[in-house]
Amino acid sequence: MSNRRIRRERKTISAMIGMYCRDLHGTRPAALCDSCRSLDDYAMQRIDKCPFCLEKPTCANCTIHCYKDDMREEVREVMRYAGPRMMRRHPVLAVLHILDRFRSAEPPARKSRDSRAVDA
Repeated sequence: MSNRRIRRERKTISAMIGMYCRDLHGTRPAALCDSCRSLDDYAMQRIDKCPFCLEKPTCANCTIHCYKDDMREEVREVMRYAGPRMMRRHPVLAVLHILDRFRSAEPPARKSRDSRAVDA
């Protein structure tokens, strides 16, 4: 997916996982421990497979929970830690993520053949 919104979503979750890993697991900048790398890879797969595609809401506002229960809990833990620190370390991503919360969680409507206007 090449949409800017999707790229930003990927960048935001990776920044949060990186911050969590550096601060709590003692990894060096731009490096992740095996557990955090696995979580980051999983998050990227879930973003890529999101059924909302370009209309993707934040995961907290989503009507579909596509993370497995254990991975969802890991992401929650990361977000609980990194969320409050994002404004200081990644202010642009933090503000844009807050604004993204206002996105609708409704899937994009598909136009049916019957609903198209026919000009006579």
